[in-house]
Amino acid sequence: MTTDFDMRAFAADLCRHRSTAGEEAAAAAFVADRLADLDFETYAWDADTSVLADHPSFPDDLDAAAVEGRRSVAGVLELGGADGGVDSHGADGDNDPTPTLVLNGHLDVVPAEPTEWSNDPFDPVWGEDEGDSTDADGSAAGETLTACGAADMKSGLAACVAAAVDLRAAVADGSVALPSSGLRLVVEAVAGEEDGGYGAATAALAGPYPFERDAAIVAEPTELRPVVAAEGSLMARLEIEGRSAHAATRWRGEDVLPRFEAVREAFADLERERCESVTHPLYDEFPVPWPVVCGRVEAGSWASTVPATLSAEFRIGVAPGETVAAVESAFRERLESVVADDPWLCDHPPRFERFSVQFEPAEVAVDEPVVEAVRAGLAATGLPDVEPRGATYGADSRHFVAAGVPAVLFGPGTIDQAHSPDETIAWDEVERAREAIAAAAVRFANDRAAGP
Repeated sequence: MTTDFDMRAFAADLCRHRSTAGEEAAAAAFVADRLADLDFETYAWDADTSVLADHPSFPDDLDAAAVEGRRSVAGVLELGGADGGVDSHGADGDNDPTPTLVLNGHLDVVPAEPTEWSNDPFDPVWGEDEGDSTDADGSAAGETLTACGAADMKSGLAACVAAAVDLRAAVADGSVALPSSGLRLVVEAVAGEEDGGYGAATAALAGPYPFERDAAIVAEPTELRPVVAAEGSLMARLEIEGRSAHAATRWRGEDVLPRFEAVREAFADLERERCESVTHPLYDEFPVPWPVVCGRVEAGSWASTVPATLSAEFRIGVAPGETVAAVESAFRERLESVVADDPWLCDHPPRFERFSVQFEPAEVAVDEPVVEAVRAGLAATGLPDVEPRGATYGADSRHFVAAGVPAVLFGPGTIDQAHSPDETIAWDEVERAREAIAAAAVRFANDRAAGP
């Protein structure tokens, strides 16, 4: 059995892969090969348009080109129970007594603009944040890893692999005892999380494994704090038509820009109203819990012509407990009120349609066993037991929850570093995540064996 695993080298090598959208295959092959070397039983699956077309997050006319090459991989360890051994055999269908815990991370990263980085984004740099002391493992205290994906979330994936390898070794040498039902660990490395969750959604619908999944830890950068609620989002495109005219006689035209500003102000008003009326105890800390952002606007065709066309794309927050459809309806109604006050728009109604991928919100109870297991894992490794929180971003946890698999976000790093130039993670936090995830897995197995 191979037990040697260099988490630092794994994370750095994974960060060298330019795994932006549609380019995850090489990173997936790297992870699959490494898992096989570590004696995991490996699985692989590709995103499938025929499967995703039935998923509410994805458009019915999903472009096959956007899905091609979106490979996800996983490695499975079957950890024996009463005898402390390692069982290499698979599950026994519906009668399978072994609890299954998924440790999930995504392979893909958002594009990085090299001119904004101090170094090549895909050439990992080890540095020291502060201090000259060393930790017990010999690494420098305050050591950091800087690379595209270091925080979001290749280091978190590395911690998942390491936690699984550590736990296998501890069970094998008898330093950790599992209940007689044992534990099945699945380490997933999925594609396409940043643009909707191609890999996780396909797994939820098509089921690449011959066993059921009981719970999941998604190792997003949460600052080692369990996140039990992830916000959803509506992606919608607004299109307004006006009438062009020469700039010298602009009164003969119908300018789309004032109409767009009226819509944008109306949406901003609705954002403020929703932030007051839609409440959730886990989101009180956020100044704008359900944000509305117009991230892209394109209007007009020439500086000397009254702009007659406009296209604007909005990202609208959806609170846990809401649906994308209900929030869309609220913003449509507000748009209709703007139209009603403008004779031109009454005769030329704007179009407001979904585009791209929609993110439904997801939430699990704070006393869900996998959440309690994570909190116990923190305590077992000497980390503070912090209250679970919510997040204003979406994550693949929603695909697990939709499939009936409770999922909690928990991992090293901070979301403040995600998608940022010189993306950096503190390495000691990755080491702590490794320990906490392994301890959480043991607690989860014991709780499952104890029953309700």
